Amino acid sequence: MNCLQSWPEPIVRVQSLAESGIRTIPERYIKPISDRPFTNDTPLLTNKHENIPLIDLQHLLSNDRTLRSQTLSSISKACREWGFFQVVNHGISPELMRSALEVWRDFFNLPLELKQEYANEPRTYEGYGSRLGVEKGAVLDWSDYFFLHYLPTSLRKESKWPALPPSLRELVAEFGAEVVKLGGRLLKILSTNLGLEEDYLLNAFGGDENVGACLRANIYPKCPQPDLTLGLSPHSDPGGMAILLPDTNVNGLQVRRNGNWLTVKPVPNAFIINLGDQIQVLSNGIYKSAEHRVIVNSAKDRVSLSFFYNPKGDLLIEPLKQLVTKERPAQYKPMTFNEYRLYIRTKGPNGKEQVESLKSYT
Repeated sequence: MNCLQSWPEPIVRVQSLAESGIRTIPERYIKPISDRPFTNDTPLLTNKHENIPLIDLQHLLSNDRTLRSQTLSSISKACREWGFFQVVNHGISPELMRSALEVWRDFFNLPLELKQEYANEPRTYEGYGSRLGVEKGAVLDWSDYFFLHYLPTSLRKESKWPALPPSLRELVAEFGAEVVKLGGRLLKILSTNLGLEEDYLLNAFGGDENVGACLRANIYPKCPQPDLTLGLSPHSDPGGMAILLPDTNVNGLQVRRNGNWLTVKPVPNAFIINLGDQIQVLSNGIYKSAEHRVIVNSAKDRVSLSFFYNPKGDLLIEPLKQLVTKERPAQYKPMTFNEYRLYIRTKGPNGKEQVESLKSYT
């Protein structure tokens, strides 16, 4: 972990850059031509009517067995073919969702000197940050964030959470408790759809007492040259599952679909669910983590909350034995989640390179 003790260069807050009135972005944020949005090499999906699957979780409580079966089937298909879907009627109140998003928007709008009190470092990433990865000279993303641990409770340090706005700590605790319940519920559905006992994946994560959960509040400031940079570079999430609360007023999330980039259209009061690399490994490639990125806007800031539901850090993650057969041998080499996420903390986001590197060809 010595390589993660400090940032290689002085940290510049992107929001401060955006608010300074610059008309051209610094060179360190300009992506190579092949990686820029809106170019012929990275076209948007041409079907304007396609969106990631939308699933009503209320149907799972229906007395209509056909409707319940169809909903389970829709989730299974989304996990196998997309790695992304949206859920509505998930049990979390719209008021809490709005309050959680707004309190973080208020935090990012605080004076810089107040936010700087929570400046992070790469060993844990906990706190107020502006870059991923510690490679010197890396091309940076156009975003700032605040990262905090929620579970296990041994890692939760609420004193490191922002004290302003005054309601933030209480809202984070309440919001986190509800999202953890949703994550556990979804994990049971994924497990059942794989033909396993409903608690199997949860136990593979370490069980209720050991599951990891963390929150990254993101701000993607308005950008004078959004065609030259990205809010977040292409990547698949290294953890188990991400539960995203998006800004429904400004689109920004894009998912790679059949070689093109699809701009996700968020549904009001919905969460966007995406599977991470650990689920892909545990399912032996039956479920897919999806490559995604974030584009930025020339006129508006965008705030989102990414809640990550992860395995216990020191557990060995490998394809589940029930999903390994002669016809489908184990496709991935074992690795702990702590070892796995060190890669992105060192190099930053880099497509699906990391999970592909785990593939076993023996």
